[in-house]
Amino acid sequence: MTDPTDPTPPPGSTGQPDARFLTVMTTVDSETRAAGLARGAIERRLAACAQISAPVTSVYRWDDAIETGQEWQVLFKTTRARYEALETYLLQAHDYDTPEIIATPVTHGGAGYLSWVAKETS
Repeated sequence: MTDPTDPTPPPGSTGQPDARFLTVMTTVDSETRAAGLARGAIERRLAACAQISAPVTSVYRWDDAIETGQEWQVLFKTTRARYEALETYLLQAHDYDTPEIIATPVTHGGAGYLSWVAKETS
């Protein structure tokens, strides 16, 4: 069995990426809330880094009405091994009824950076 935080491909692999790393995105309705979620995840070592993007305009359907609002995106850099704990944290700390939590595999990345993500989340 290979170490899930090791960014190097396992022996005998075909060289195809195995996505041991993830970016996880959520949105919130204020910069203060975004900063709180980001800091909480880093303090708990659920992510190595969290980036907060300036407000975006979201258009969505909620309770049979089309809504438009400003949100702040928070993008977390983490490992697949820490995803479940990060998701649990976000669900508990988030103030939305149904928060957006989307994980995207990192298929390629700099070995040094990925090693740092693994170290900071272990």
